[in-house]
Amino acid sequence: MNEQASLNHTKWECQYHVVFIPKCRRKTLYQELRRYLGEVFRRLAEQKESQIEGGHLRSDHVPMMIAIPPKYAVSQVIGYIKGKSAIHLVYCVINRFTYYRPSGIMSSMSRRAEPILLSDQERATLQSWARARSQPLRLIQRAKIILLAADLVESQTIAHRLATSRPTVQLWRERFLALRTSGLEKDAPRPGRIPAISDGKRAAIVAATLHRQPPNATHWSTRLMAKAQGVSEATVRRIWKQHGLRPHRLSTFKVSRDPRFVEKLTDVVGLYVNPPDKALVLCVDEKSQIQALDRTQPGLPMKPGRCGTLTHDYTRHGTTTLFAALSTLDGAVMGDCMPQHRHQEFTRFLKRIDQQTPRGLDLHLIVDNYATHKHPAVGRWLSRHPRFHLHFTPTSCSWLNLVERWFRNLTQQRLRRGSFHNVKELIRAIQDYIRGHNQNPRVFVWSASVERILTKVAKCKEALDALH
Repeated sequence: MNEQASLNHTKWECQYHVVFIPKCRRKTLYQELRRYLGEVFRRLAEQKESQIEGGHLRSDHVPMMIAIPPKYAVSQVIGYIKGKSAIHLVYCVINRFTYYRPSGIMSSMSRRAEPILLSDQERATLQSWARARSQPLRLIQRAKIILLAADLVESQTIAHRLATSRPTVQLWRERFLALRTSGLEKDAPRPGRIPAISDGKRAAIVAATLHRQPPNATHWSTRLMAKAQGVSEATVRRIWKQHGLRPHRLSTFKVSRDPRFVEKLTDVVGLYVNPPDKALVLCVDEKSQIQALDRTQPGLPMKPGRCGTLTHDYTRHGTTTLFAALSTLDGAVMGDCMPQHRHQEFTRFLKRIDQQTPRGLDLHLIVDNYATHKHPAVGRWLSRHPRFHLHFTPTSCSWLNLVERWFRNLTQQRLRRGSFHNVKELIRAIQDYIRGHNQNPRVFVWSASVERILTKVAKCKEALDALH
């Protein structure tokens, strides 16, 4: 007995006893007609996913036991076999039983589809798709269609077995013959609906965004552009996103005008990429005017659904200047807070660096062009300490000094949201941050080459020259 699965946890054994009786119960089932009738019944039952379990061919009736799956009505299957069997038997009698073929009784009367031949690799791929549980259902159905077609099963029979239509079967047979397995994975491209916004209107919006300014404003917003072009705000937002346009954002830049730009750039990048032997490279700079700000009211803590709060106004209790030296070898930081940032304070910080570094190493300090670093008093001190070597970055190129990257971490992680009642508390917070950083220092690795930087600078200059 065949067990047919229905629903999720139910097994069905659906077998029915059926008797077919010729009209007026005439004894007409003899000889060749009797021999082919059983095969006709069996083939027609298979087209409805049914199976004849047993039966007998009598001269005036045919009793049989047939298993019908639950998804088919019994009357539907029996009516199909009854109607089709008569047509097929008449056809066989007319043609003296010479046109009957195992793949289908009426195959000689219809247009045959082009046969499908599969390689071993294609068959293995299709079988894995047909058995897969995680593949899309449409891919599984297409794989089954091709496998059945390769076994010489007719399109009409395949459509009945897979509960689809014959044109669908024929479509995927032709697609496979043209593109093989790759043609089954994706649908053919469709034209889609006619766009509501024409290409000309899209080009006009992009051109207006790039080359024109709105009246009484410095840049476009989605609402201003939608009003000017007669489209919706969502349309403007979608077009800007497709073309990568963000008029509301603005980034700053500065091209160095230092006549020795290339020389200084090569010198500093060379220290990062290929430092000298028996030497220590330090990035030195000042973070001046660090304010000890105390909020006028205590902020509210963060909670689910609400971020932390901070008052917009504050009380200023003074400032301090942080002198810092970042080691490119291990990422450690030497720092000292001083009330001013004159050449006296810079000389004092150089003395501290001299005391806290090994005596046998030369010290190469990368500094900016601040006047304090070039003061005559500083020059005299450096002449008395020959192991110190200053390397100046080009003007307007503070980004070339790696200590600026560490200053950014200090600002974001400790200063920006802090509240300090006095300068001493601010200095204590900065020193605690330096000690915490030096317990697990992070090395900043320079990766940009001189050629790469010069290429970008050249492009920027070309863009500036084109505007003027």
